[in-house]
Amino acid sequence: LKLQFLYFIGRGPPAKMKSVTVAAPINIAFIKYWGKVDEVQILPSNDSFSITLGTDQFRTVTSVVAGDFGGVDRLWLNGTEQDLNKTDRLGNVLNAVRERLGEGERNLDVRIVSENNFPTAAGMASSAAGLAALAFCLCKRFDVGDIDISAIARLGSGSASRSIYGGFVKWVAGSPSTSIAIQHRPASHWPEMNILCLVSKPEKKDISSTKGMGYAVTSPFMDERVKVRVPERMEVVSEAIDKKDFETFAAVTMADCEDFRNVCRTSTPKVDYWNDITEDIITLVKGFNDYHGRLYSAYTYDAGANAFIFIEDAHLPLFLAMTLHYYPTPEASLKFSNPSLLTSLPPLPDALKHLLPGTEPRTSNILTYILHSKVGDGPVVLPESESLITPEGLPKGQ
Repeated sequence: LKLQFLYFIGRGPPAKMKSVTVAAPINIAFIKYWGKVDEVQILPSNDSFSITLGTDQFRTVTSVVAGDFGGVDRLWLNGTEQDLNKTDRLGNVLNAVRERLGEGERNLDVRIVSENNFPTAAGMASSAAGLAALAFCLCKRFDVGDIDISAIARLGSGSASRSIYGGFVKWVAGSPSTSIAIQHRPASHWPEMNILCLVSKPEKKDISSTKGMGYAVTSPFMDERVKVRVPERMEVVSEAIDKKDFETFAAVTMADCEDFRNVCRTSTPKVDYWNDITEDIITLVKGFNDYHGRLYSAYTYDAGANAFIFIEDAHLPLFLAMTLHYYPTPEASLKFSNPSLLTSLPPLPDALKHLLPGTEPRTSNILTYILHSKVGDGPVVLPESESLITPEGLPKGQ
């Protein structure tokens, strides 16, 4: 009756017939978000800065349909239904959208189907893409325009706020209404930039990222990081991006990564997400830069052992040749936005063949994946033909 009434007063056909599908990217921070001043609103201790990856290689696709489904919201992720009662982050995003709707739409049920196109085993931080896709999709479905979508995405995952925009993105610390993401430069600004992800075999974390952030306040270096180092780096790296000054970008990125790791390792209890492969890859990046006498590559790590490498087009083939020399990786585990890169790798100079102690090359399959992306754009609304959900609110194919 509720939907029929809306139809007759001119609101259009039953709302469950209207679905929206969105593709959203992941992002990689080079100035880290680590620590919160408000756990509920997810307000960060400091500003952060990230690069959005391309959605061809790394994306979450989410479809939403709303209607009268018996008073029950439902969600399917990668083909498996999830218990929404156990996922506060999704509920936070849903509630933030519903608070901005009129009574009729607020009472509609939602059905959500979401899928990642990057390997689940890669251990990529999919929450940023997933919750950005959900926030963007819901806001488009319900025409929510009175708030920055990144502020809604933030309530699900802090880093998700940055995935609302493409290119080079800042997430500013502040109040619930001012802590939003801002695009600093679009993806087209620096087309020569590449991002590699060297994925180690996944290991269960002894301390979750959420708990690790909570412990950060015990580090003797946290206060200086938040008040002095991050603000200085944000200013310097902003100018470096404007000028496409890779060496300054690289220096700031690696300094912030080591600062972040230092805060973790001096927290109580100690937080250490890294392993021997982490240190080896750092050695390779430094050796590559020493060989050239310039900072031609840069590394960063999140709360895990996966390495993220930033490098420009001119130096990518040689870096790949070096990486594959030390870490032979099956072709099926190489996921590249431009596969032709792998067919034209240069010979590796002798000076780059002996950077690591011990056995060279390393045992095959130490890296689960090597993933590649260019800088990408933000979320996009996809055509109805790419929807993952039926008008009846069920995953297609079920």
